[in-house]
Amino acid sequence: MDRYELRPIGRVSSPLTDRAAAPKQGHEGAPEAVVVLDPSVAVAARDLTVGQDAIVLTWLDRADRDVQLTRPRDDPARPPTGVFSTRSPDRPNPIGLHRVRIRSIDGLRIGVHDLEALDGTPVLDVKAVVDLPGER
Repeated sequence: MDRYELRPIGRVSSPLTDRAAAPKQGHEGAPEAVVVLDPSVAVAARDLTVGQDAIVLTWLDRADRDVQLTRPRDDPARPPTGVFSTRSPDRPNPIGLHRVRIRSIDGLRIGVHDLEALDGTPVLDVKAVVDLPGER
């Protein structure tokens, strides 16, 4: 198989340190968090604005990459489901996808709402949300 190299462009700064205590989704009570960008990507971040929605892609570095089946929401009453049909952090390539709203910008520190990633999680990319015509 081909191999690809990813390099973090920053890290998450968050009070979340215990995976078991983290919300399953950002809108389910994630605390305020900060995406701390590396100075090498400062120009790439220059047009982000407060109030803007963005997608933050993370590398879920504490995930189990051998998991292919999970019970959604860790609910034992639900049947085992292939991880590609879930948002489980445990998966062959543990890429996190988080829709956030930018609440503040202080240099390379981007304050966000609704980021459920753990403190220190590597950030791979930030992408502006572009709604399709007729959405929102």
